[in-house]
Amino acid sequence: MKRSILICDDEKNIRSGLALAMELEGYETLSAEDGQQAWTLLNKESVDLVITDLRMPKVSGEELLKKISSAYPRLPVIILTGHGTIETAVEAMRDGAIDFFTKPVDLDRLTLVVKKALSTTDLYAEHEQLKREVEQLKARNRYDRIIGKSQKMVALMDTVSQVAPTKASVLITGESGVGKELVADAIHGLSNRSNGPFIKVHCAALTSSLLESELFGHEKGSFTGAVKDKRGRFELADGGTIFLDEIGEIDLATQVKLLRVLQEKQFERVGGEKPITVDVRIVCATNRNLPQEIEKGNFREDLYYRLNVVHLDVPPLRERKDDIPLLMTSFLAQFSQENNRSIEAFSAQAKRALLSYDWPGNIRELRNCIESAVVLARTNVIELEDLPMHISKAQNTSNVSLEVGITLAEAEKQLIISTLAQCGGNKTKAAQMLDIGRKTLHRKLQEYNIDEA
Repeated sequence: MKRSILICDDEKNIRSGLALAMELEGYETLSAEDGQQAWTLLNKESVDLVITDLRMPKVSGEELLKKISSAYPRLPVIILTGHGTIETAVEAMRDGAIDFFTKPVDLDRLTLVVKKALSTTDLYAEHEQLKREVEQLKARNRYDRIIGKSQKMVALMDTVSQVAPTKASVLITGESGVGKELVADAIHGLSNRSNGPFIKVHCAALTSSLLESELFGHEKGSFTGAVKDKRGRFELADGGTIFLDEIGEIDLATQVKLLRVLQEKQFERVGGEKPITVDVRIVCATNRNLPQEIEKGNFREDLYYRLNVVHLDVPPLRERKDDIPLLMTSFLAQFSQENNRSIEAFSAQAKRALLSYDWPGNIRELRNCIESAVVLARTNVIELEDLPMHISKAQNTSNVSLEVGITLAEAEKQLIISTLAQCGGNKTKAAQMLDIGRKTLHRKLQEYNIDEA
């Protein structure tokens, strides 16, 4: 759909000249001879950008600008005047104008400003749409901390919803940073035990002796420093859920005791003799390959089968790139609020960089990246240079090197060929990256005799 530009000037020749220039760039135009007529058109027609003179009868450009800034704060306005002064320019920019031109107008610069303004408007619109999608997903999923609409995440959350109300033990696998703990949270939150305790234990953070005491508790005097009885995490989780993160790190002796809890629902504290019975659901997570650990003799096979009643594998971020825009939007809102920043969108370059990066650290890495970008952003839009250097550099490796002195046509041809190659020949995606229509791309392929195969 063509973008619509409203041109407001009391001089007919200027209106018609600007309209012709904008129409040659592919825009539709509306014309008004004063601010009052322009305001009426704005409230009746769909307008994407306004170019207005300052000095006009009835309603001046200054008054029109203030009305637009109040009623349509996202609508970009460019000011024209034949009486340009620094004071007038500063005042117009303060009132919300995006740029200021003196007559006669430099049409080449005006065209560039218009294109950039409309691109920025598109960024804001896209970001608002993504925010609405995030809220809809949260409402639909019943568990609002996991965000994703990709096929793999929809399937995962369907399984979580099915498994959560049962008593089955669940083993969650996946790379570091994919969100295994959030999946465990969802299982407990959607279960019949949601009003009971949810106890988390990071097994890799404790030595073997400390882990045993943490899990099962200890009696006073059972070892040096045990000055009083202590309840373990299993006792604390009675009637609820215990989440054992990095289960692949526990030693074989502790595995034997854990197996007994699964089989008999009983254990003794360290140094104790009295059996303690508990009703606890066990959810575990690991980034290790447990069948391989069994072959190496590092993990008990019988324990593995007890834990692995239901197996949930959380996909890495590189396999669910459809979810990245939603995650970016959610993290942007979170960290903008936390850091008291008014960051409203990502630039096209920044978005391409975030989408093309492989994210070896998965969601944890993406989250940290967005937090850093929010803190470092210089404007209300996150630019490529605001991203961590290793991500912005990775994007720059796909830049096209052009030899000085080649024609504009040859430069355009090389850019189209390189973009098509980066998109694997996908013309729709290439057209989106080049910010042109698919028909325009097809015409240029024919014009430059580029093989479409």
